[in-house]
Amino acid sequence: MKKITLLSLLLLVNTLKAQNELLSLLGDQEVNQEVYGTFKGTKVINGQSVEMPSQSALFFIIEHRFGTINSGAYELWGLDQASMRMSFEYGVREGVVLGVARNTFQKTYETSIKTRLLRQKEGAGSRVSIATYHAAFINSMRHIDSDREDLFRSRLSYVHQVLIARKFNRAFSLQFSPTLIVRNLVSLTSMNNNYMAMGVGARYKLSNRVSLNGEYFYQFDRPYEDFENSLSLGFDIETGGHVFQLHLTNSQGMFERAFVGETRGKWSDGDIYFGFNISRVFQ
Repeated sequence: MKKITLLSLLLLVNTLKAQNELLSLLGDQEVNQEVYGTFKGTKVINGQSVEMPSQSALFFIIEHRFGTINSGAYELWGLDQASMRMSFEYGVREGVVLGVARNTFQKTYETSIKTRLLRQKEGAGSRVSIATYHAAFINSMRHIDSDREDLFRSRLSYVHQVLIARKFNRAFSLQFSPTLIVRNLVSLTSMNNNYMAMGVGARYKLSNRVSLNGEYFYQFDRPYEDFENSLSLGFDIETGGHVFQLHLTNSQGMFERAFVGETRGKWSDGDIYFGFNISRVFQ
């Protein structure tokens, strides 16, 4: 009887151990699932988010910025004026997206690539999502400076970003965006061709389809240039296959060199642009 009892206890211990190991494995599968929906769209407001189209999906995005609110009733508080950006973003494979765009601001063309390095996972996996974004901008305005040769390379500028985001819970997401802007041509020798900025974007979900977004870009090492830091606030509204982003910003430009490094509007003076982004996905 003692031998039978001891054998039964050993079998029970082994069974419980095996069951715990199985539950542990199942638990790992459950808590290590990838986190989706850190942001509603591929942009926080002006700047890129860690979100991107899936493989073989095409995003078409139309962005509008009207004039400043302080332009008064004659300009219908800015609604009589408008600039626009149209872009296509295509998922060539999972985690790699190619993009092209055209801006009315300085008649600028863009090409870009966004890649995902890490996706946040629940539990013991990665605590953050990380992506990189690289873009080249081409100013296509007519050359009017007779004292300088019109070189193609002088029309080029670039942005390089690392996007680091975390979805803390169902409602709140936060992203940091270290940014490097490269300009092949500057107006004065005292200006820096390259400069750094740090972007911070946040999203707070108000309902299943509406969120409040905020975004701020702080510039470093630009003592000889009179530009403001970009500050934007707005709402994301999801309606089926579309995402509407309505916002207020002191930046008129809608690509990185423009809104990170060439913002002149001041919130305190009422230099605020009302704008919106509309995103449509095609599978």
